[in-house]
Amino acid sequence: MNNPQIEFQQAFTFHQRGQLDAAEKIYKSILLSYPKYFDAIYALGIVYLQRKDFRLAERQFSLATRIDPDNSPLHNNRGNALLGLERPQDALAAYEKAIAADPQNWEAHYNRGNVLSALNRFGEALASYDKSIAIFPHRAEVFDNRGSTLANLGRYQEALASFERALELNPNPRSYANRASTRAQFKQYDKALEDFDKAFAGDPNLDYLAGNRFTTKLYGCRWDGYEKDCSLVIDGVRKNNLKVEPFSLIPIPSTARDQLQCAERFIRDKAPAGPKMPWHGRRYTHDRIRIGYVSADFHNHPTSHLIAGMLEAHERSRFMVHGFSTGPANEDDYRKRVSQACEVFLDVHAMGTETSIEKIRGAEIDILVDLNGLTTGRRTDIFAARPAAVQVNYLGYPGTMGAEYIDYIIADRYVIPETDKDAYSEKVVYLPHSYQVNDSKRSIAADPGTREQHGLPKTGFVFCCFNNTFKITPDVFDIWMRLLRAVDGSVLWIFCENISAAENLKTEASRRGVSAGRLVFADRIPADKHRARHRLADLFLDTLYYNAHTTASDALWAGLPIVTRMGATFASRAAASLLHAVGLSELIADSLENYEKLALRLAKNPDLLGAMKSKLAKNRDTYPLFDTARYTRNIEAAYTRMWELSQKGKSPQSFTVEEPPAHS
Repeated sequence: MNNPQIEFQQAFTFHQRGQLDAAEKIYKSILLSYPKYFDAIYALGIVYLQRKDFRLAERQFSLATRIDPDNSPLHNNRGNALLGLERPQDALAAYEKAIAADPQNWEAHYNRGNVLSALNRFGEALASYDKSIAIFPHRAEVFDNRGSTLANLGRYQEALASFERALELNPNPRSYANRASTRAQFKQYDKALEDFDKAFAGDPNLDYLAGNRFTTKLYGCRWDGYEKDCSLVIDGVRKNNLKVEPFSLIPIPSTARDQLQCAERFIRDKAPAGPKMPWHGRRYTHDRIRIGYVSADFHNHPTSHLIAGMLEAHERSRFMVHGFSTGPANEDDYRKRVSQACEVFLDVHAMGTETSIEKIRGAEIDILVDLNGLTTGRRTDIFAARPAAVQVNYLGYPGTMGAEYIDYIIADRYVIPETDKDAYSEKVVYLPHSYQVNDSKRSIAADPGTREQHGLPKTGFVFCCFNNTFKITPDVFDIWMRLLRAVDGSVLWIFCENISAAENLKTEASRRGVSAGRLVFADRIPADKHRARHRLADLFLDTLYYNAHTTASDALWAGLPIVTRMGATFASRAAASLLHAVGLSELIADSLENYEKLALRLAKNPDLLGAMKSKLAKNRDTYPLFDTARYTRNIEAAYTRMWELSQKGKSPQSFTVEEPPAHS
């Protein structure tokens, strides 16, 4: 009989050289004669792990644990196999056994941190990374993942330091990309782009790099290579050879079908569906329909600005309203108002995924509403486990989520025409007026101040756009500059919080023959004062691909008309939806040419513009857009229909809400 130690050494030599087939053959040969030869069992598991055959790897490691139950590296590798099998809780238990066997196993602490981070248990993950670093402080990947966890906790300054340490240990594309995203949180767009460019030079195919780099350029109004960047991102999505965050497609000239394809791939990668019907398939029989709203933005944020009044207006005899806060607990007036409007308000921000899901499931929610979608603060991990029978994409994300576990999207016939329904993975629920809820109690300061106090000239026409700078694209800026040249003494008032973005816009204006002094920049101020300052402007110019949303309703509430162009996607049709709902459809253009002509005609004709303002002032309090009670009745009718279909065991289906009569 051959000596197993000699055979094993031969196999191990092949293994070290990467000759896995030769190594596997000898390991198996040893085990035929010596079925309990630990080293061969374990090494064969490593071969399977390297091949990503996680099922066979886990089987080998399990066999090995029966022989040596206190082997720390063995438990660590079994955890890696379990993670590959998408069994994170079992992987976590394996890593903890590895740590119990050897508290100095830095790799097991690191892997434990990775699982905890994936489960959104970020505080615990951070503690594991810190233990790993304390034992062995020389691994860049530990600092890199630690930085990502700190960023998820909103501790961006500490995240930046962690990424910088990772780069000191090993300058690599992933850490550059992560540091870039963190720098963007501080609006350091130029520095972020330097990092993105370094990442791009190292690995242009790094997941999500191209889209995130382009979005950062848009935030900083850096339009060099704009057409090339657009083509790179959109073509990459269409050819399915580039991973792109869906939000990156919204502000550029993509189509609704592009956005669907992008979202579906993103969901498959980042938040695939979990087990089917974990609410056990039971249809609850409560005396009221239980609605659960999930948001990271239950504080002073546009989502809360829009929805607070509706939460207060829900009919309590028919609906029980729950709020699940997944974002930081900023204790401001909006946080207080939203929490008081919900009968049950639960802060799940610090809870891991599993605990959050159990809290929602335990509340026996009938309809769970995602107010974030695929925006910052998203919690698709919760919805992927389907803790409620009916799940809805609403308000926060202007597009499809591409997820099979999201049943409905709330829309209207302006943002999603019937012909575009197949570009949405959700079933479309059509509300009778606008999809966007508004709060009829939104405050507005009595005194907007003077023009001079806001840096505006005392006289002359004021065009304004208070949209975020990433929505501004070169083609719309071309039009704006032509309007400034055509209207003597006019200025463009732009919301801009970033010095470099402002300088870039000034440069772009000069390139188009317009003095940089004709751009006036507005900073962030309290919401009531922000709404009031609209009254100092004459006309709001909308952006093209990602319209004004809450920004548009703020302008209309303040009495400022908006000129928009109806585009090809949800995000590019939102302002048109609002204008229809306030009876000002004449301010919607069907092309860029007509958008420019309409804006110029209003700027040159004071009587026409005055008539628009008078009509808006009259319609504001009589048309549906700002009638919170009326809107609430309509969305309640939508919820009721969703619930009825679910109760009957029927699949979700698109439908139109016919406006119910007012309650007597």
